[in-house]
Amino acid sequence: MSAAKIDFNDRLLSLGLARVAEQAALASASLVGRGDEKAADQAAVNAMREQLNLLDIAGVVVIGEGERDEAPMLYIGEEVGTGNGPGVDIALDPLEGTTLTAKDMPNALTVIAMGPRGSMLHAPDVYMDKLAIGPGFPENVVTLDMSPRERVEALAKAKGCTPEDITVCILERPRHEAMIAEVRETGAAIRLITDGDVAGVMHCAESETTGIDMYMGQGGAPEGVLAAAALKCMGGQIFGRLMFRNDDERGRAAKAGITDLDRVYARDEMVTADVIFAATGVTGGSLLPRIKREPGWVETTTLLMRSKTGSVRRMSYRTPIWPHVEG
Repeated sequence: MSAAKIDFNDRLLSLGLARVAEQAALASASLVGRGDEKAADQAAVNAMREQLNLLDIAGVVVIGEGERDEAPMLYIGEEVGTGNGPGVDIALDPLEGTTLTAKDMPNALTVIAMGPRGSMLHAPDVYMDKLAIGPGFPENVVTLDMSPRERVEALAKAKGCTPEDITVCILERPRHEAMIAEVRETGAAIRLITDGDVAGVMHCAESETTGIDMYMGQGGAPEGVLAAAALKCMGGQIFGRLMFRNDDERGRAAKAGITDLDRVYARDEMVTADVIFAATGVTGGSLLPRIKREPGWVETTTLLMRSKTGSVRRMSYRTPIWPHVEG
């Protein structure tokens, strides 16, 4: 592992990672608003895998499309890259927001993160209770052990404002009805999202742009690790606790090497080393504009970040579309 950490050159690999995200977005562009979630996701998966296999890495997918028997490509444990390079962990969601893409709703992204081998939590495909805020606050100013009301009030106090000035992002699900009611009782505003909680968490890190101060609620554990990778680059705090509904899910945790089922993971426990992170906008939203199509051309915008330097790049990529692609 130490050799892999020494060899992991995030600067050289970052532009290659941006291209991986871009190509996945471009592949799904023609399926935006077409109502076919599976086709959009598969197009993104195919393109992302193809681009990853061009990179000089010995990569292992630790957060992917699911277990090997559920996902034919980019499954957890799949090896990608040429093999001629550093050992790396890869967390990815080829199309974060397949429903958003199919319905042409905001905030669908292609997302990928890369770090040295052994640097990312191997989160099983279960729920995770998540809580996230942006940068600039004392450590543990909010915690998962607080009630939703206490979280809002604590963050408002830390910001020097009232709860009415706080906006919380929550995934709109029946399981969150009590949480939503309690947050609203404080006077805080809520931005409900239908899907795409990686973007929801990332919104906290750019609150001046997005208007979101905090994210809370239960969503996918793999997306929690991806969000932690993003906040490691952008700044901010995220906490996650795995949620288990049955013995099968507890078995998945054991298979992933997780023994403490009640543990609360902070950002730097989910992602323990410096990472690079890339996301490309598909349908557009608060973070990134949508893919733009015009006669003969297509343009994407990608967010490329390195936690080692704290650098954030927004990259536009404009490329011609050949007639056979259009047809």
